[in-house]
Amino acid sequence: MKQIILFFFILLTSKVFGITDSSLVVRENKLIELLANLRASVSDEEKSNNNFIFKEYLSETLQQDGAFKYPFSKLKSVGFIDSPDGLLRIVNWNIEQADETQKYYCYLMHQDSKRKKVKITELVDNSFMLPPRPEGVLEADNWYGALYYKIIPIDKGSKTVYTLLGWDGNNSMSTIKLIDVLYFAGNAPKLGSPIFRTNELTYKRMFFEHSKKTTMSLKHEDEYNRIIFDHLSPEAPNLKGFYSFYVPDLSYDAFVLEDNKWILKEDVIGVNKGNEEKAYVYVQDERNGSVEKKEIKNKWVDPSDKNAPAGGIEHVAVTPDKDLQNPVAQKNELDKKVSKRDKRDPSNLSSTLGKNKHRKKMKS
Repeated sequence: MKQIILFFFILLTSKVFGITDSSLVVRENKLIELLANLRASVSDEEKSNNNFIFKEYLSETLQQDGAFKYPFSKLKSVGFIDSPDGLLRIVNWNIEQADETQKYYCYLMHQDSKRKKVKITELVDNSFMLPPRPEGVLEADNWYGALYYKIIPIDKGSKTVYTLLGWDGNNSMSTIKLIDVLYFAGNAPKLGSPIFRTNELTYKRMFFEHSKKTTMSLKHEDEYNRIIFDHLSPEAPNLKGFYSFYVPDLSYDAFVLEDNKWILKEDVIGVNKGNEEKAYVYVQDERNGSVEKKEIKNKWVDPSDKNAPAGGIEHVAVTPDKDLQNPVAQKNELDKKVSKRDKRDPSNLSSTLGKNKHRKKMKS
């Protein structure tokens, strides 16, 4: 309480005597100090008090001239995510509570392309009053709370909607990845739009809940115009519906943008980006124990290439102890595989994970 009173006294004194420093560099340094106090807090009450001070000063800073483009790169645990079209900035951070749940804070900075003015709106975390997976369109003061890490603009005529990728620490047992849509009705932000299509169903946003002990990949691939993600399945058939026990099953699905809607495509192939021909590794010198950086080749050499160092040797894969040229052996091997097919019913994809997903049976 004393910290709050002291903060208002300093703020009031600065304004009365006209000594408020509008320099964003100076303000960023002050924010670093306030953020350090917040991150060093131990109890939930101390975190709340220090966050109040940090949030108020940050709000005032974001209203300064030039704040929309200023990087704020020194605030390491606060996200400043800019949209590719340069019209939206999301300022976002979280505070973990003693019970491992999260509280989220967010400012939207939206520039009117016509008036060139920046409108600042706070998203208020109201997750305790919302369903676990809200399905409707949400207002700024009724937000589910998350950390956003990617903004994908979609032009719909004269209007732009923004697809958001986000993360929610949820609780001590599970984590959530999510995809949502942000758009503006005038200056008022709205969250949620029916542009996610899975089989015959349409959703306004998507949630993917999984076990805390694993990670889920959810990323945008601009070159393929898609959002690719790990497909989640329960660790055992009897755990279906208990999302704290869902993990990636080594297959991938994707939402592909078609006619301004995200259409689900199942069992897609993940493609790694091309690697550089050189890579660096750290190795230990056996003589003196020191660690040094070493350059290595990072390019695969085709052994059948006539220009390869081995002289163009044709490589033939061989399966040990199996006569693949013998038709009887082939039939016996096929019968074994059929008999060992996994007859489990993997989960289906819905607004949480998908209720209508029918996946191919896996072979053991």
